[in-house]
Amino acid sequence: MSRVLVTGAAGFIASHVVDRLLDQGLRVTGLDNFDPYYDPRQKRRNVRRALEHTDYTLIEGDVADAETLERAFCVERPEWVVHLAAKAGVRSSVEDPGSYLRTNEVGGLNVLEACVRHGNVPLCLASTSSVYGNDTPTPFKESATAALPLSPYAATKRASELMAYTFHYLHRLPVAVLRFFTVYGPRGRPDMAVAKFSEAMLTAGTIRLHGEETARDFTYVDDIVDGVLGAAAWLCRERGFDTFNLGRSEPVRVRRLIDLLSAELGSSCDVVLGQLEPSESEVTSADTSHANGAFGYAPRVSLEDGVKRWVEWYLRSDESPRGGQG
Repeated sequence: MSRVLVTGAAGFIASHVVDRLLDQGLRVTGLDNFDPYYDPRQKRRNVRRALEHTDYTLIEGDVADAETLERAFCVERPEWVVHLAAKAGVRSSVEDPGSYLRTNEVGGLNVLEACVRHGNVPLCLASTSSVYGNDTPTPFKESATAALPLSPYAATKRASELMAYTFHYLHRLPVAVLRFFTVYGPRGRPDMAVAKFSEAMLTAGTIRLHGEETARDFTYVDDIVDGVLGAAAWLCRERGFDTFNLGRSEPVRVRRLIDLLSAELGSSCDVVLGQLEPSESEVTSADTSHANGAFGYAPRVSLEDGVKRWVEWYLRSDESPRGGQG
């Protein structure tokens, strides 16, 4: 497990995965197209640390471009792949489903084909709790059918999961599907709740809360990275196919998150209550017992501690309205 390809390497979760892999002494190749879905300058900042490392190579390119992906495989010869490149965001996918289809399904297919062509390279495939929709009993178990996605984003991620299984069935490609639950922490996307709420509190803005009872299984990014690497070790050992929830298994009302952020930031703002968006689930809740049994996944960071860590980073960062002057 010495050479790894990480797609979407300049993104939130992937940049943390890259840093951890480099810290463990692995040779890492990152692939990212620096999509302007949010400010590419933030993504450039995400990769600063990795670019200082002699064992890191960054390729600027798109997973939807099969030729770019093929070059990455031919030159870098990865021994396993972490596919984190994706068009994320539930609500925006409703307005622009075509771009989600291109990146998430076409890009995902390209990765699967490249892995097979180059000798069945084991693949960790990032997915989302959004695939469970609103009809799955809580806590969500991987055995649920996940047949009724509520958004184009969820539909494209579920389609990628199904295609991955097909490639395992036809070609014996080793795949671990990883369903992430509401990940937050340093380098988080600006359209995510923790970042949006923090900005609103520091700029006298307004928070729009979609549903009073809305709850999420907030999971700190370091715990997710632990899960990704644990799943990778399992995959390279077992060389099979399986799906794993990676969450904290403690759904918390979004209203509670707002209160925690307000206390840590020492600031507050108006909260306007609205209806739950039809593209979103009211509650997400992960049953992580399968991941725990397979590779010892056990998240350690509480929401209280995670929010504290987020605020400490955010106030120092260029992403804060204070411009790193906090």
